Amino acid sequence: MSDPLTPTLLGQTVAQPGSPEEARLDRVPNPHPGTLYLARFTAPEFTSLCPVTAQPDFAHIVIDYVPDGWLVESKSLKMYLTSFRNHGAFHEDCTVRIGKELQSLLLPRWLRIGGYWYPRGGIPIDVFWQTGAPPEGLWLPDQGVPPYRGRG
Repeated sequence: MSDPLTPTLLGQTVAQPGSPEEARLDRVPNPHPGTLYLARFTAPEFTSLCPVTAQPDFAHIVIDYVPDGWLVESKSLKMYLTSFRNHGAFHEDCTVRIGKELQSLLLPRWLRIGGYWYPRGGIPIDVFWQTGAPPEGLWLPDQGVPPYRGRG
């Protein structure tokens, strides 16, 4: 893996990675280190495959983090999230894996991820993971995804 300080995707034409293992997450320096703020990424059309049936699964993913020294470069995050399209894994694995990969790369002050999965077999599965308690004084808005209600 090349140096994560040098973004390799930004401003480049790149092929879509075939799997999360092939994808690359890049980071860039935070221009406001020491400032308490929340950065949010929302992926309302996340897809992966069921590892048993190979049928597509769909989720609304919300990633909140409090940067320290690094920000995730957004194009690399988009490519990384899209790389799950042909990846077979359970909802819990996809959601927690994304959170842990970002935690490892960015070393943020705090991070949480909400995976709001659409029903499979009639049951929606929502998955939530965070690195610990949010920093005191942080403005932490609701993730804004209503619980699944079905019809009616």
